[in-house]
Parts: sequence; structure tokens; C-alpha cells
Amino acid sequence: MTPVVKKPSSMSGKVRKAIAQLMDQFPKAKILVLGDWILDEFVWGTVDRISPEAPVPVVNVTRESFVPGGALNVANNIRTLGGSVYPCGLVGRDLRGRMLVKAMRKEGIDTSGAIYDPMRPTTLKTRVIAHSQQVVRFDREHCRDLSGEHLKKVFSFIDKVLSKVDAVIIEDYGKGMITPALLTYILKEAKRFRKPVLVDPKEKHFSYYRGATVITPNRREALSTFGQADNGCVPDINEVGKKLLKQFMCEAVLITLGEEGMILFEKSGSVTKIPTAAKEVFDVSGAGDTVIAVLTLALAAGARMKEAAILANAAAGIVVGKLGTATVTTQELKDSLIEKEGKKVLSCA
Repeated sequence: MTPVVKKPSSMSGKVRKAIAQLMDQFPKAKILVLGDWILDEFVWGTVDRISPEAPVPVVNVTRESFVPGGALNVANNIRTLGGSVYPCGLVGRDLRGRMLVKAMRKEGIDTSGAIYDPMRPTTLKTRVIAHSQQVVRFDREHCRDLSGEHLKKVFSFIDKVLSKVDAVIIEDYGKGMITPALLTYILKEAKRFRKPVLVDPKEKHFSYYRGATVITPNRREALSTFGQADNGCVPDINEVGKKLLKQFMCEAVLITLGEEGMILFEKSGSVTKIPTAAKEVFDVSGAGDTVIAVLTLALAAGARMKEAAILANAAAGIVVGKLGTATVTTQELKDSLIEKEGKKVLSCA
């Protein structure tokens, strides 16, 4: 059967109000987040000349900042939106690890799910930003899979919190935390407890996501699953979405398309294209983290899949207008749900 493609060019006041009211339920939601923990470093500065040694800009550093990244950015988005979050991931016993845990505590993120590995350096991503533009990024990391001993600790944490959460997020950055063994375990246990599992995927693990409730690949990740067509052309994104649904037996696949917005494929056969909500794009760092955080919170609050996707799209449109690894607040999301005529749908008192 040919799916019906819907293109919501605008949102009615009734729909906006319903979605806004969902956010009032966010504080009741409890989410388990499994994924790679990353310390994000931002080096801020200005550029007023080119180096005489090479054709590269010279950045005059004015300040530095450190924030939790990777799966912890997902956790931070859930926290700023009022939800309760239980993150679990690997961290090294090093200076970066201490800085990361300190940054987590500063943001009010629970650290009881930290799995310490003295043989692994804490992953550090450093971004140099000048005049609102990212100049360069460099990563310091070891991406080997977590050991059997540490895997047992992750299983123990899952066993402790799974029964009391409303949903599970797998945030796979490919740094070693998310392994086939872990995916097999959490998908089996989540099914036993009837907990939805949402996955922000990495290409190398696609074959292990079968049975997840929702996967949220970006365009490149989705297309890479099937490669080029026989004629050498890039596969049609609509065909790719339908194939992903069938292959992974998901309830839905939400493909993020950058400046083109998102496209939602549902098990029912419905396909919905959601135009971008971004007004300006300064930095896309962590936008996918915000998408899966808001999507999961909305579903946990009782939203239908389409409503959750629209809300996640709105949140992404907010964070790409900020510099650095950013989060979105409930107030910002409510303020974004405004009719074109300027009438607010829901009071934000």
C-alpha cells in the first residue's frame, strides 16, 4: 500500500495547545539514558589575522568552557525540561573524568551511573569557535568496547532502575559504551518490562537495533544502511525510511534532514514531512541529542508519535540557534508554539 505523505505547513491552535499541555507532564517522566559520555570543551576567541606560517586563522583565545556532551547532553536536555534522568556511561579516572563529573553535578545530573575505567581516557571533544563560527574540532578518545567487568556493572545499573523509568534512550556515539551485548540485553529487558526504547544510532551497530521502538538516524546514517542503488544513484529517502521500518520492526523511524527538517515514518504506513523550525543556524552541535530527548519525554508524557516528532523538531530549531552544546527549556518550547498571527496558545506564566 502506498503511504499517505502529509506536509503540515502550519499547526492549528488546537494542536499547538495540546502539544504545549503535554509539556506540563514532563516532570512526571523518568528516563534511563545509556550511551557514550563525552566532555565537551569550547575554546572561544576572535580572529583578526591569518598566520604567516600557513593559510590558517590565528585565534586569540578569550575564554574556555566545559560542558557534559554525548549521552550526557541528552540527559541535560531531559533535566532542563523537568524530567528525571538516570544516565549510565563510561568515564576515565583522569583529570578529564573529574572535570566531567564536576560539570555533571553543576548541571544537576545524577552521577550514580558512572562506570569508571582506569585504563580508558575520558573522551574529550574540543571545538574552537571564533565570531560565532566553529573553526576546527579535534577529538581525544579511545573507542574500544567496554570490558566484561564493566558490562556487568552496566547490567547491574539497568536492573536497578529499569522498572521505575518510563522509557530508555540509547545514545550511540560509537565510543565503546554501546556494544552488541549491551544492546541485546537492554532490548530484551525493556521488552520484558514493556518500556519503549529509542535509539540515536551509529552505522556500525545498525544490525543490532532490531526491536527498538524508535530510531532517529540523520540523513547520512539512514542512507548508509542501504548504500547506492544499482544505477549508482543515492537511494530515495522515502524508500529508505520504509525499509528501515521493516528491517528493524520499529514503531517509527524519524530521519533528521538538517535544514530540510525531519520526516517521520510510522508503522501504520503514515509518512509525515515536518519542515524545519529553525530561524537561524549558528551551531548544529548536539541537535540530535535534543531531538531524541524531547521525542522521548513527549512519548513518556502520553503524546502520539506525530505530536512528539513535531515537538522534537521545534526543540531542534531552538538549539541550532545557540552556540555550543546547547539545551532547550520548557519556557523556550512553549514560547515557540505561537500562532503566526502572534497569539500565544498557552499562557507561560
